[in-house]
Amino acid sequence: MKNLLTDIAGVRVGHADDAQLASGVTAILFDRPAVASVDIRGGGPGTRESALLDPVNTVDAIHGLALAGGSAFGLEAGGGVQAWLAEQGRGYQIGNAVIPIVPGAILFDLLNGGDKNWGRFPPYRDLGYAAAAAASDDFKLGSVGAGLGATTVNYKGGLGSASAVTPSGVRVAALAAVNAVGSVTISDGPHFWAAPFEVGNEFGGHGMPNKLKPEVLAMRIKGGPAATSIENTTLAVVVTDAILTKAQARRLAMMAQTGFARAIYPVHAPLDGDIVFAAATGEKPIDPLVGLTELGMIAGNVIARAIARGVYEATALSFTGALPAWRDRFQRAT
Repeated sequence: MKNLLTDIAGVRVGHADDAQLASGVTAILFDRPAVASVDIRGGGPGTRESALLDPVNTVDAIHGLALAGGSAFGLEAGGGVQAWLAEQGRGYQIGNAVIPIVPGAILFDLLNGGDKNWGRFPPYRDLGYAAAAAASDDFKLGSVGAGLGATTVNYKGGLGSASAVTPSGVRVAALAAVNAVGSVTISDGPHFWAAPFEVGNEFGGHGMPNKLKPEVLAMRIKGGPAATSIENTTLAVVVTDAILTKAQARRLAMMAQTGFARAIYPVHAPLDGDIVFAAATGEKPIDPLVGLTELGMIAGNVIARAIARGVYEATALSFTGALPAWRDRFQRAT
């Protein structure tokens, strides 16, 4: 176990990003089609193929996922991931056609100091292709891929991941690109809201403060009174090796959203586009009631941990006025 999304066998993750652009793409690929669904809680989402993931709709398995910066421009990243998969002959076969199914979602990082003057066509399709081509069972965290340009209200955001195993041996893991309107730390740190769920010192080992002062519960949001509904979003993917139906994957995504509330304050605002994709690789049977409940409970934990790790592992952008990274202020716990 590497404490990564790729602890689920048959799952690969790749990044492609551009330091001058201050944005990027993360591709999640499945060696075999995975049953998948989605749950959307934020008020300003940007998605590709999300309607297809509704349990009432026909196609129940996907070949990959694309997470990207770039706001609506970043939705083209899914086309790049799809193109790479099609070149490998991976997708639904319909006659002579090969059609990879690649849902996706985007976050807003257009005002982070990077050069977004890309000309006629945004670069996200090419970045999506490169991210898919780079996918492997090991990947970096922090300011990479879809997390390169991400921010929170007080610290640089980033990309995090975490994994766990249920008592019955079912694996569940999460990946999150953290660009929240709120804060992942209690006040300005070093404590993370997700501290009760931390495993080892994966995001510093600082635990919780002895007491929460009233002022730390006051609302602090990116942009303050001028905040808009398109500037923020946390994107998450939770994957398990359990055997799930599409409806059960939807329930898993819904339960996993509790991880957002454990890690971000405030969360699911009209100013966010918060999304959880849930996918199952279909290797291990679980009880449809108690087993799914346990799986969803642990999925919430790993999402909370992944969100905290995204901020903990991030490094600041190099532009004037860029937000500091958590690591700029606090030392790693020993």
